[in-house]
Amino acid sequence: MLTLYGISASRAFRNLWLLEELGLDYRHEPVDYRGGAAETPAMLAINPNGHIPVLSDGEQHFYESMAINLYLAARYDTDHLLWPADPVAQGHVYQWSFWVMTEVEASALAVLMHKRVLPEPQRDADKLARHTGILKKPLAVLDAALTERPWLLGDQFTLADLNTAAVLAWARAARMDLTAYPQLTAWIKSCMARPGFRRANRKR
Repeated sequence: MLTLYGISASRAFRNLWLLEELGLDYRHEPVDYRGGAAETPAMLAINPNGHIPVLSDGEQHFYESMAINLYLAARYDTDHLLWPADPVAQGHVYQWSFWVMTEVEASALAVLMHKRVLPEPQRDADKLARHTGILKKPLAVLDAALTERPWLLGDQFTLADLNTAAVLAWARAARMDLTAYPQLTAWIKSCMARPGFRRANRKR
């Protein structure tokens, strides 16, 4: 059986979301990233980095949340619900998955932390302003990509949308003003309205 270690309030959320979208049978072990829970001998045996998420599939163990999603889709989405059959389309899934990690994730997390998550005395207004500014270019790129199609690869929601939206959801959680990006705003609302997203969000 598949086992996912991690909590929904972490990068493990994107893995929970995909597992729910694909309707896979899995066990969820809510290992927290705080307090050393990911650094026990048992956890270090499957991820020596001491981080979550970790996916166990039989005797195989995978870490890095995007790698986990790409593995799950390629291995188990045989009906091509979210994982396209066409290698060119698969290349675009990789593209958007790596793009959102390199262009968006760090700044989106910084905005979330310094706007809503950290205690008030620990928030840094300069960091918040800087990372909000950094996000303007990639958000415009994403908005433009969605101008002529409802989803990143065309008419169908795919893993490209899921992986990208899982990161952009942090911007929504930070209550960023996204009114300058109407296509992106409509798209992220559609992504977050999916039943799989909502089921994953109920995990703890």
